[in-house]
Amino acid sequence: MNEWTWDYNPSADYLTNGLPPGVIAEVERLATELAALGRDSTKVGRPFDREGGLREFDILNGRGFISFLSVPRHACVYVCNITFYG
Repeated sequence: MNEWTWDYNPSADYLTNGLPPGVIAEVERLATELAALGRDSTKVGRPFDREGGLREFDILNGRGFISFLSVPRHACVYVCNITFYG
């Protein structure tokens, strides 16, 4: 098991304000899965042609997406934005 974790950036209150509980649960589930990937999380999602930097990953069958940043030196995946079309 790796030592990676995940967190909201800037904060959970800011990013999840007004979202349905099911969306928040799905975002947290995906963030946990991304953290479990460890360093490989820098290769997941868009853009497909390079690794690192701000990444995007679809949620709830294309009804939204999360933007996240994998930072190997912090061993952390930061959820930076949540877009949900409802």
